[in-house]
Amino acid sequence: MIIIQDTIISEQLFDINFTCHLEKCKGACCVEGDRGAPLDAKDIEQIANSLEAVKPYMTPEYIKAVDENGFYEIDDDGEAVTTCQPTGECNFVVYDHTGTTQCAIELAHKDGKIEYKKPVSCHLYPVRVQKYKHYMAVNYSQWHICNAACSLGNELKMPVYRFVKDALIRKFGHEWYTALEEHASTTTPNG
Repeated sequence: MIIIQDTIISEQLFDINFTCHLEKCKGACCVEGDRGAPLDAKDIEQIANSLEAVKPYMTPEYIKAVDENGFYEIDDDGEAVTTCQPTGECNFVVYDHTGTTQCAIELAHKDGKIEYKKPVSCHLYPVRVQKYKHYMAVNYSQWHICNAACSLGNELKMPVYRFVKDALIRKFGHEWYTALEEHASTTTPNG
């Protein structure tokens, strides 16, 4: 573990290679799991402000679910998460012609309809941030659905921290990421 500012970072971010392989997994992280995507207060505000611009990208039945139940809920751990379908899909999931998931929020962003990209937890994946009283834990979330992503990451020699660079900067800032890179360059074989 390393410490930067108020974060404790797992060495797995340096030791494990990862690059999403959507052709293999089809975006299973947007469908599988026991809850929706974690949301912080900024995410909730941004989605609330952008929802009407995002709805044209959503599936009609998912729009109905969001209209009836909201776009987020509080899970058993007291965390805000996106609402999901009974079959597991996040309500913002859209399938492309290959059956691969896409995010309605991100599609609206790519088309210039909204400035907000997507929930930061989705942008960070496979990194998960857990907030504690005095610090945040920054960990790699290992999941069998990402085996192909680890294999591709190994081929490309892409450590997790580099794969999620933009998301880490979005979450913690450039200064924090520079400190992370400095640590990697002096202590890890993938640096």
